[in-house]
Amino acid sequence: MTPKEIVPPLVLAACFLALFGVAELLYHFGKVRAEWTRKIVHTGTGLLTLLFPLVLVSHWQVLFLCGSFLLILLASLRFGWLPSINAIDRLSYGSILFPVIVYALFVVFRMAGKGLIVFYLPILILAVCDPLAALAGKRFPLGRYRICGCGKSASGSAAFFIAAVAVTVIVVDMLGITQSGKRLCLTVPVTATVSEALGIKGMDNLTIPASVATILWLVL
Repeated sequence: MTPKEIVPPLVLAACFLALFGVAELLYHFGKVRAEWTRKIVHTGTGLLTLLFPLVLVSHWQVLFLCGSFLLILLASLRFGWLPSINAIDRLSYGSILFPVIVYALFVVFRMAGKGLIVFYLPILILAVCDPLAALAGKRFPLGRYRICGCGKSASGSAAFFIAAVAVTVIVVDMLGITQSGKRLCLTVPVTATVSEALGIKGMDNLTIPASVATILWLVL
C-alpha cells in the first residue's frame, strides 16, 4: 500500500479517537450524563464518516476503520471502558451496529454507481435526526407508545420526521438530484420515521440507514 492509501485512514482513526476522548473528558470531568455524551459521539462519528467517500479509495480502508472500532466497542462493553458511550440505563446494540452499517453503506455506494446520496443521506438522517428525536421525546414526552416493550413517543417521531424532511431536501438540492427528487423528499422521511419507531434496543442504527438506502436503490 502507498502512503496515500495508509495515511487517510490513520488520520480518520485519530479523529475518531479524539472524539471518544472528548466524550470521556466531558463525562468524567464535566459531569455530562452518558445520554448526552453518547449523542455527541453518535452525531460526531456520523459527520466524520461523511469524509469516507472523499478521502478513502478502497473498501479495505473502510473495513480497517470500521473493524478496528467495532473491536474497541466490543472490548469496551466487555471490560467496562468508555462509560461516556456505554453507561446508559438500557440495553442497546446501537454503538456496535454503527460501524457495521457504515461499512455496508460504503460498499453499497461503491457498487450502486448512483452517486454520493446513497452514502450521505442514510448517514446524515441517522446522525442528525435520530438524536433530535430522542431529545424531543425526552423534553416533550407526548403521545407515549411502546414497541416490543421499548418506549417511544409521538413527539419524538414527529421531530424525527420533520428533521428527516429537512435533511432530505437539503441533500437532494445540494447534490443536484432532479430525477425523482420530489418523490425522495416524501418517501425517504416516511420510511425512515417508521424504521426509527420500529428500531428497538438501538437497532434503529441499522433499520434507519438500511431502509433509506433501500428506497434510494429502488427510486434512483
